[in-house]
Amino acid sequence: MLTVEEALAAILSRVSVLGTERVDVLGSLGRVLAEVVVSRREIPPWPNSSMDGYAVRAEDTGQGAALAVVGRVEAGGLPLRVVGRGEAVRIFTGAPLPEGADAVVPQEDVEATDARIALRAPVERAAFVRSRGEDVRIGDRVLEPGRLLTAAEIGLLATLGYGQVRVYRRPRVAILSTGNELADLGTEPGPGQIPNTNTYTLMAQVLEAGAEPVSLGVAPDRLEAIEERVRAGRDADMLVSSAGVSVGELDLVREALTRAGAELHLWQVSMRPGKPITFGSLGSCPVFGLPGNPVSAMVTFELFVRPALLKMAGRQRLTRPRVHARALAPVPNPGSRRGYLRVHLEPVGAGLGARLTGEQGSAILRSMVAADGLAVVPPDTVVPAGGDLEIIVLRELP
Repeated sequence: MLTVEEALAAILSRVSVLGTERVDVLGSLGRVLAEVVVSRREIPPWPNSSMDGYAVRAEDTGQGAALAVVGRVEAGGLPLRVVGRGEAVRIFTGAPLPEGADAVVPQEDVEATDARIALRAPVERAAFVRSRGEDVRIGDRVLEPGRLLTAAEIGLLATLGYGQVRVYRRPRVAILSTGNELADLGTEPGPGQIPNTNTYTLMAQVLEAGAEPVSLGVAPDRLEAIEERVRAGRDADMLVSSAGVSVGELDLVREALTRAGAELHLWQVSMRPGKPITFGSLGSCPVFGLPGNPVSAMVTFELFVRPALLKMAGRQRLTRPRVHARALAPVPNPGSRRGYLRVHLEPVGAGLGARLTGEQGSAILRSMVAADGLAVVPPDTVVPAGGDLEIIVLRELP
């Protein structure tokens, strides 16, 4: 069996970055930039006030100075006159600085009476003034390819007049669940049936990874039926199935993949949960066969499918953050495979503490609901209370 690291390296070596497309600027949120963005504008386009107050000449603002208020300029308006010696103009945040003025006195630092103001203290030249181009100048390279676009980048693109931007495509991921026993959402499980969980957890994980899921539904445990669904999903950017990849009589997914033309590259990884996992190529489409137990499917998605999707979408960082936490109770991992155990995290002093979310069976979905992360525990190991745990962080702490 391969280690997790060997399996992930083999998978990523066979996954390529997708092509690019132009999208509306708001639609680029969470996408990876595929072009250089050069500023078309100066920001701000003219000197403006950073405070509500009075535009003045700094040389006129000595202690106790009194100035005549000769005008008013609001954001969105234009100054109507030059500020001369001994004069001030009422100004509001964001409004253009009048010609002749070189500083702003905040309104709380003056005493205003009728058409005059008395200053409590002098101000220096450029005080409370945003200079032209202090943020961005025309021709500046403001964003480079490979950058993940967040709300800040969206705001900058809009400020610079970019209504559209070129980004890497979102992977389209075909999701297939297999098993005679599965009753899909909207139907009541009959005798011997269980609810179809994996279609919905895997589609949700695909969405969380920034990709687009496409459901292929549920295929019964018949070779021809599974092969037909596999062929239907080969036009997607990736195909992910669950169940049917172990060594039982009805574990037919690997054979169905082969019959559909897939080349299989690996099977079985030394980990718990989730030892049986298949990865291959169906033409240019990467294909994953994940275990059927819900927790095993989710954990193997996290460790293998998610990094592959992020690479296809142009992302640079492909794995979740890792932190260290103190075990708040013993964390056992019996057996010969490395454990990826569900843990709850909580603040402890200046650091974090971790405890198991309960029983670690691969069918106990509530253990994933309660999990903030996965503790990476060597085989045949019991980490004692107070011991150090390496944690893959799955969600932000409240």
